[in-house]
Amino acid sequence: MHPALARLAERLARVPALGAAELEAEHVAVLGRKSGELTALLKSLATLPLEDRKAVGAEANRLRADFEAAFERRKAALAAEAGRAAWRGVDLTMPGRGRWTGSRHPVTLVLDEVTAIFRGLGFVRATGPEAESEWLNFLALNFPADHPAMDMHDTLYLGGDAGPEGRMLLRTHTSPVQVRVLREGALPVRVIIPGTVYRKDPFDASHAPVFTQVEGLAVDEGISFVDLKATLAHFARALFGGDTAVRFRPSYFPFTEPSAEMDVSCRICGGNGCAACKGSGWMEILGCGMVHPTVLANCGIDPERYTGFAFGMGPERIAMNRFGIPDIRQLYDGDMRFLGQFG
Repeated sequence: MHPALARLAERLARVPALGAAELEAEHVAVLGRKSGELTALLKSLATLPLEDRKAVGAEANRLRADFEAAFERRKAALAAEAGRAAWRGVDLTMPGRGRWTGSRHPVTLVLDEVTAIFRGLGFVRATGPEAESEWLNFLALNFPADHPAMDMHDTLYLGGDAGPEGRMLLRTHTSPVQVRVLREGALPVRVIIPGTVYRKDPFDASHAPVFTQVEGLAVDEGISFVDLKATLAHFARALFGGDTAVRFRPSYFPFTEPSAEMDVSCRICGGNGCAACKGSGWMEILGCGMVHPTVLANCGIDPERYTGFAFGMGPERIAMNRFGIPDIRQLYDGDMRFLGQFG
């Protein structure tokens, strides 16, 4: 037998006992393209006598196949050993550790459901920026220049010089989006507008300085207050249940005339009175009214031809009534024990 074949047979027998680092080195030493012993033997076949060339070549090729198979088996065995080592000392009978999982926030659930109800009535979703000008946030909506809501103690103004539409501020309602939609002039309009708004309100059981608002707007020829009441009564019963009582109370908003507040029967106390409804048995959920003719004119729409209604609501208040949450601050605490129950 050729001496190299004998040495290679001995090396092959040692492969099953090699460690990971030794296995890699042996692979290079035997099968390496430049300096592998078996590779060198195969390259030297042309120098052997003709009578030895065929036998040595056949044995060398057999050894090459055996080495490749042996290396693969050893790699698999080493990987299996490493896997078993990773589990040593682990008690597989111990119960698994609990893990916090995310869930949808109750306000998000309400927003999605409110949007879906109005989508079924032909409304489409519209959005706008949270930083607005005084014109879009107040003046275009028929707020007088000396209205208390424009004062610093109610509105969060941003730094910088005033532009052509006045100072910049964090919007106090999503109504500027109504102005943006109407100025586009594509009538008729039916939009639902969700978004975050900012006010210098106290943080108590029923108020927050940063909260979510959803507004709706419908403008077309022949729209009346009857359409407003029918639309919002349908919405309330679709959201809270068919047995929900609804009432409208006269109110005032600069951008609507006539204006109203809409209440629904409090689901937290069943109408008996609680802290959330201030003992009245009713929960105010939105303000509404017919779009003021001045607002339409400010947006370039003929108020003699077109009428419309608008409404605005706070999803936090609705979530409190829907899920029986007594304190609005629970919606902002980020307590997974509380939030996880809503799925």
